[in-house]
Amino acid sequence: MRVILIVGMMAATSAAVAAHAGAADAARTSGWDIAVFLMLAAAAALYAIGSARLSARGARVRRAERGAFWIGWTALVVAVSPPFDRIVSVLFSAHMAQHELLMLVGAPLIVVGRPIVPWLWALPGGIRPATGAGLKRQFVSKVWRWLTMPPVAVALHGAIVWLWHAPVLYEAAVRSDAVHALQHGMFVGSAVCFWWGLVYGRYGRAGYGAAAFYVFLTSLHTGILGAIFTLSQAPFYSIYAGRTPAVGGDAGIDQQLAGLYMWIPAGMILMLAGLGLLVAWLAESDRRAAVRTGAVEWE
Repeated sequence: MRVILIVGMMAATSAAVAAHAGAADAARTSGWDIAVFLMLAAAAALYAIGSARLSARGARVRRAERGAFWIGWTALVVAVSPPFDRIVSVLFSAHMAQHELLMLVGAPLIVVGRPIVPWLWALPGGIRPATGAGLKRQFVSKVWRWLTMPPVAVALHGAIVWLWHAPVLYEAAVRSDAVHALQHGMFVGSAVCFWWGLVYGRYGRAGYGAAAFYVFLTSLHTGILGAIFTLSQAPFYSIYAGRTPAVGGDAGIDQQLAGLYMWIPAGMILMLAGLGLLVAWLAESDRRAAVRTGAVEWE
């Protein structure tokens, strides 16, 4: 019942935000918003063009990968849309939902979509070889391999999540579009390294067991952060203590809802991902055992 009341409060507060913002503010779009949407539009156009060119050459992009990319891309668009940004300025719970969309829906699905090859094939023929060669340079490869090593990626992503929830940085992101864009860039960038390292990284298929452990570890520390927000009686961020009541909300209840988002739904997503990796690890172990058994019988 308490969760229902909290959700109802958020819906009512969201409507109050829209009314409070007014028609002029509703049309407000910052330069950072425009830049982000241009990048997302470019990513979508390149993916569509590259996929079409690959298909024309008989090298089709897998349907599951295409679906993952477009669902992830849509999640990113929804998360950074101006209406969402207006609400996050007065609701901590909306801001938390925005971050979970970016890190737990958009980033991993984009990674599963394997967009690099379609993006490369979307480039003009004269540019494509040089771009591909640049990505394969020793320095670039070494940096990328290091950033996507699961221990490094997990530690980096976790540090960034906790760091940006420090009051001084978090409130700076709410007040400044530029800092907000930096926050989102670091969230998405570290999440891409995190998911890439666990799914496609140096550990390979045989490392799914280790990947599952790292996912469970991440769910543990983010769940602790969510529990802190949920169980706290006083607002962590003074900016919401002043803004949320102005639109008819309660900053304390809204903070509890934000904590629940990080603690339960986000934790469930990570738990399901970890279980999926664990199942993949067991299946791969069975396959390897069958290969070894076959080799012994052949001898």
